[in-house]
Amino acid sequence: MKHVLITLHLLLCSCFLNGIGAQSGSRKPIQTIIIDPGHGGLDPGAMGTHESEANISLQVSLKLGDTLAKAWPDLKLIFTRTTDILPGNKPNKDAALKYRADLANQSGGDLFIAIHCNSAGRHPGGWNERRVVGRIPRTKMVKKGKKTYKKTYYEYQYETVWVENKVKGTETYVWAMNKNDDKIRSVSKNPDYTGEIDSTSTLSLPDPSDPTEKARMLIYAQNYFRKSLNIADMVQQEFTAAGRVDRGVKQRNDKGIWVLQATGMPSILIEIGFISNTEEEEYLSSESGQAEIVANIFTAIKRYKEKLEAKSKPGPEEEETKKAF
Repeated sequence: MKHVLITLHLLLCSCFLNGIGAQSGSRKPIQTIIIDPGHGGLDPGAMGTHESEANISLQVSLKLGDTLAKAWPDLKLIFTRTTDILPGNKPNKDAALKYRADLANQSGGDLFIAIHCNSAGRHPGGWNERRVVGRIPRTKMVKKGKKTYKKTYYEYQYETVWVENKVKGTETYVWAMNKNDDKIRSVSKNPDYTGEIDSTSTLSLPDPSDPTEKARMLIYAQNYFRKSLNIADMVQQEFTAAGRVDRGVKQRNDKGIWVLQATGMPSILIEIGFISNTEEEEYLSSESGQAEIVANIFTAIKRYKEKLEAKSKPGPEEEETKKAF
């Protein structure tokens, strides 16, 4: 219990001091951004008809970093990977997931952005499916006891049809959190969830009954959840304005969102489109498509950054106090 109290005290003090620093204008709200391209190396992620999630996520992430660096040269950018390897060149997915979060936390990040591609359906592009396309009535003689009578039955006609994988759109995830233990436990899979977000990870999730985890979850709920939700909503607004299908901001408290719940900062995971949809895969793979996606995410970050900076500026009374000294 003593260890838990010390942990909670340090976390609260850290958050308090960061808040004081931001209010006094001594520290910019956004100084370090962690960019996390999903998957990599031996983990290609979801597959399209000709491209992988790992490759597209990396391409978009590097372009986003380049755009951010040009806009704000003093901004510190940290990538969890910059080549086609598992982050940290780790031997497996779980070790790589831990590395991502550890790198973000040790770097003192102010914002964590994971870039992924979504997937749905049986196969990318589509699949062949056998369907009933008609039926022909037939009759046969049936004997029952001493009587014989005609019985109608149907001979079904089948045809193999091509089913196009049509699921498309963008969605942004945040870690589902609430101060109320019952609500924390009750968060379940979204019924229309179709993505793969590291769903094969075996990393265990935080246990709300564990005092240390409970303390950390409380800190997240008080200091990071609203900010995560805020920027996630801005990202979706920009995608919508660009004409993309908006699948919304979603909260997830389940396997596959581990990097969000393990990072001590506002964190979002952006599903930039469905690689399983041929049309959207072409868009995600193209220079023009990636440029638009980067522009959308950058504009959302810019809006978020400006909002935080506006809040951190001292008011008229504080300015007068400074002049007096």
